[in-house]
Amino acid sequence: MSGGRSAEGPVWSLHVGVVAGLLLLNFVLPDYHHGVFARILVLAVFAMGYNLLFGYVGLLSLGHAMFFAAGLYGAGLPMVHLGWGVPAAFSTGIVCGLVLALAVGLLALRTSGVAFMIVTMMFAQALALAVLYFGQWTRGDEGLVIAQAQRSLDLGPWRLDFTDPATRYLTALALFAIVLSATLAIVRSRFGRVLVAIRENEERTRMLGYDTFRNKLSAVVISGTICAAAGATYAILFGYVGSSFAGIQYSILPLLWVLLGGSATTLGPLIGTLLMYYLVDGSNDVLKAWLPDWRFSHLGVVGLALILLVLFFPRGLLGTLRQRWAGWLP
Repeated sequence: MSGGRSAEGPVWSLHVGVVAGLLLLNFVLPDYHHGVFARILVLAVFAMGYNLLFGYVGLLSLGHAMFFAAGLYGAGLPMVHLGWGVPAAFSTGIVCGLVLALAVGLLALRTSGVAFMIVTMMFAQALALAVLYFGQWTRGDEGLVIAQAQRSLDLGPWRLDFTDPATRYLTALALFAIVLSATLAIVRSRFGRVLVAIRENEERTRMLGYDTFRNKLSAVVISGTICAAAGATYAILFGYVGSSFAGIQYSILPLLWVLLGGSATTLGPLIGTLLMYYLVDGSNDVLKAWLPDWRFSHLGVVGLALILLVLFFPRGLLGTLRQRWAGWLP
């Protein structure tokens, strides 16, 4: 217990330092990378929601795109078709994700292992097909563009314009900081320890008197709500709502981000998202510049990099760092 208390200071200092560093980047990043980092922060929140369920509970989902899409469309559709403002649209997006997560959790948690993965994927595919079916409102693959005039918020004498690069970045950072703090508090609480116990041995946890179904359902709801908050924020900050965000690739991407950064680590999702985003875009740009006649996909370079990471960092970057040198990392 004393070791856990002695690590409290470094843990919170590390997380505050990361947020402070990201805040500093707002003032020094070039225009292109400024916009990229804002997008990365929102997607890192999506990965953090996924990590709570996969990393700490051990439930592998291939359907988390539906929660991101629920927030995305829950916020975007009322803004486009009903003219709602930012607060009402953002709240609706979060509620849509929460309700969907509760419904899916109640049904999917009756299964486990591979069956849970398949059931969540089926629910996500059903939502993706629904987005295409109701194309007269969602515009299907084409998507919806939210007018710039709607993406603002009046706070007394102040007006927040979410199309402004600085406001967009700081809003994404605020969401990231809030979710990071909440995640850290959850995983270091009694509830978080129960989730880890379920991951390690669910039967023994049940024998100790814990209601494992209720705890797993709570984790699904919290995870889905965080992902929906990321989706709603994405719609408001970047003004686009499209069916690609409901596709299977957006259920696989957060898994890759978490595995790269380190599952069951609070900062792993950010590192994984940042690395993957720049690995994909950067390798494509480098190959085009150095080898203009290159005929193979830049994803081959990405695949090679991922193989090397898996070989030398089997628990992800932060997970391996924690295992070998810094056991105090959460």
